[in-house]
Amino acid sequence: MDHNEKWAAVDAERGRVADLLDQLSDAEWASPSLCENWTVLDVAAHLTAGPHFTAGAVVKAMIKARGSFNRMVYASAKELAASRSRDELIGLIRDAVGSRRLAPGQSLDNALMDVHVHAQDIAIPLGRRHPMPAGAAVASAEHLWDLGFPFHARRKWAGHRFVATDADWTAGEGKEITGPIEAVVMLLAGRTATVSRLTGIAR
Repeated sequence: MDHNEKWAAVDAERGRVADLLDQLSDAEWASPSLCENWTVLDVAAHLTAGPHFTAGAVVKAMIKARGSFNRMVYASAKELAASRSRDELIGLIRDAVGSRRLAPGQSLDNALMDVHVHAQDIAIPLGRRHPMPAGAAVASAEHLWDLGFPFHARRKWAGHRFVATDADWTAGEGKEITGPIEAVVMLLAGRTATVSRLTGIAR
């Protein structure tokens, strides 16, 4: 995918996530997501941060988190979740469609991967089908394979070869793991919820 196609994929996924959130019940908003200690509400709040976070806000959040990126992201999501209504969060996600603004230090590849993975973090535990478009998912898989922190997928899965069954994508060498690109993306992002959709991996 080229630069413009990736932005179009980000826009499309943000719109789809907003539509998904519009359908959720009170209980679903409060349900655990695939992110440890994050509710669906927390993930939705996090998805508003990237397009709206300023450099100053990031610096302040990092100082408050004593230099820990993971702690900063978690605390920021919790603060946004507590300070915004659900409708406001959905509105912020919709408002980001068409924006070409990234969070300080964020790449376009990371923004695409982030919205893909977090959409599934919401949908999967709720039992809601939210297919990840295969073509765009390939870009996210490539990014995750090349990315170090925080997932270190290439190192973690050394000695394995991933083969997508619904897209033209492979990576790695060794014991073959096959399945839909959506399931591969989630595994590379450190999630185990899609393992049942993959073959060649111990369950």
